[in-house]
Amino acid sequence: MIEVGSLALIGALAFALCAIIAGAVGGKLRSARVVKSAERATLAFAAMITVAVVALEYLILTDNFHAAYVAEHSNRDLQTFYKVAVLWSGQEGSLLFWTWLLAMYSALVVLLNRKKNRQLMPYVVAVLMGVGTFFSGITFFVANPFQELSLSSASGLRPFSPADGNGLNPLLQYHSMVIHPPMLYLGYVGMAVPFAFAMAALITRQLGDNWIRTTRRWTMVPWMLLGLGIILGGNWAYAVLGWGGYWGWDPVENASLLPWLSGTAFLHSVMIQEKRGMLKVWNVVLVITTFFLSIFGTFLTRSGIVSSVHAFAQSNIGPVFAVFLAIIVFFSLTLLFLRLDHLKSENKLDSVISRESGFLFNNWILLALVFAVLWGTLFPLISKAVQGQTVTVGAPFFNKTAIPMGLLLLFLTGAGPLLAWRKTSFQSLKRNFTVPLAVALVTGVVLFAAGVRHLYAWMTLFLSAFVAVCVLGEFWKGARTRMRTAGENFALAVYNLTMRNTRRYGGYVVHLGIVLLFIGFAGLAFKADIKGDMRPGDLLRVKDYLLRCDDLVSGETPNYEYVRALITVTKDGHAFTTMHPEKRFYKASQQPTSYVAIHPGLAEDLYVVLAGMDQDSGKAIVQAFVNPLVVWVWIGGFVVFLGTLLALVPSRVEREMATIRPGHEMAVQSDDVI
Repeated sequence: MIEVGSLALIGALAFALCAIIAGAVGGKLRSARVVKSAERATLAFAAMITVAVVALEYLILTDNFHAAYVAEHSNRDLQTFYKVAVLWSGQEGSLLFWTWLLAMYSALVVLLNRKKNRQLMPYVVAVLMGVGTFFSGITFFVANPFQELSLSSASGLRPFSPADGNGLNPLLQYHSMVIHPPMLYLGYVGMAVPFAFAMAALITRQLGDNWIRTTRRWTMVPWMLLGLGIILGGNWAYAVLGWGGYWGWDPVENASLLPWLSGTAFLHSVMIQEKRGMLKVWNVVLVITTFFLSIFGTFLTRSGIVSSVHAFAQSNIGPVFAVFLAIIVFFSLTLLFLRLDHLKSENKLDSVISRESGFLFNNWILLALVFAVLWGTLFPLISKAVQGQTVTVGAPFFNKTAIPMGLLLLFLTGAGPLLAWRKTSFQSLKRNFTVPLAVALVTGVVLFAAGVRHLYAWMTLFLSAFVAVCVLGEFWKGARTRMRTAGENFALAVYNLTMRNTRRYGGYVVHLGIVLLFIGFAGLAFKADIKGDMRPGDLLRVKDYLLRCDDLVSGETPNYEYVRALITVTKDGHAFTTMHPEKRFYKASQQPTSYVAIHPGLAEDLYVVLAGMDQDSGKAIVQAFVNPLVVWVWIGGFVVFLGTLLALVPSRVEREMATIRPGHEMAVQSDDVI
């Protein structure tokens, strides 16, 4: 299977090159036959990469330690569930997985566009396969997962197979890590598709509404999956790393956030182009920026230029990625410059108080946030290059810059949809904002009376109430109209209203999810923790909780040894729960890790870590946290995911028009939200 995998990579690289040439030539000559050959080469590329993935996964599942990648990242006693994840746990395998996802996206683009976007498709294929050539080439020549182990002897090199492998990194042996990296990769890789359509539109000068509608849908899917991956990564950090939090402004965390933020900006500004024919250059720049940041995030994870628990080991892959990033910038910006005359806006901004302005402010804040996060992430590298010493930028810098901008974005999440296109009258402002502001003010007074004095937390909860009322009010107003005109009950009216315009109301659901996320973020202001040494019978108090260590037990499984603390918890003098945090030592990798005990709740989590053992006293080092409102972060992320799915569902209007005019796409003119 090692030979099969290597041959498949060579075949994939050959088909990718063929697709580039055939796509460019077919588009130039307008030859349908040559374009078809480019599309078939793309499908063949997908087939070859699939063969390579299957070959590597077979080597992993059969414990073939003659393959260097398998010996480095797997072992015999590793559960099958985690052996699947070995595919993307190392540098070489994850690059192959990245390439496979690109191949699947490319094949899907070809299959879904057999009868539409025919002028764009030759160049869409060429651009996608240009990216595919880079990744399949780097996978084969620089980071090949099919390298064989060998030993040097007097007669030369001879094959070598160790009795067992080094095992999967203990930090990755957690259920969400089987889902989190694929979601992130699906988000990163998927941004290549809107980039390819944008480049094809620039090449062909087909810069009307068609490419932008197609690109919007192809952006929403990876945006949704990238967001889901970020949430799952936060859940992993919370449950596995044992530091009591879920977001630490780590460089690799930041790298995943950057394309999500710029993608969010694009999904909002694209509506101005669809509705008013404005921001055409800006939208192309956002597509380019989002794809660039996706590749940059992949580069940051793999180059070894930053230190992170999320990053791969340092390798020689960084310079190759840097060259590829430079090519992306040169190619895309050159095309954009050559097509500026075709991207002139059809209208101008009529009023500062309008929906266009709301979207524009939203974009400025999102891009300012992108710049701040990018600057803070790269500042240690910049300071080392300029001053010769590394100046670390920590969480205080990011919080100081990101929190005010996040609060402005939260306000616009509620206020933006209430503004009218072109210009909003004073009467409209008064009618739409009175109730939300009144409810928010009452909420603020109640919070202050309840003892909430932290400024940012108070403002977050105040604005969350404002946005929630704004969004729910839109559902109520639409449903009330249907109840009056169609005689429907409230539940049926909400359902029909939503399905009539899924894009608009799916966007509102996304905004509700954002509110829940911010409520979860506000809880960080009220967390408490304590650390102490415990032996059986010792007590530890944190806020209203009293922890008693009942026993310390040790044992082992085929995969790891462990020490477990058996802890009984009482709250306000009443029995509450039992918790069993562990410290584990994995045999194959010879690495320790913690198994955190978490008792979640809607109001707060009790979070207990067995940090280690004091060898002199035999006591367990236990750290306990009370983390308010964390569960709302996970709920909010799930609601954002559901809202995006809803926005992707074709509305009844679209389905009706598709029945009347089969094969034609339609622009739905509505007060879209996302």
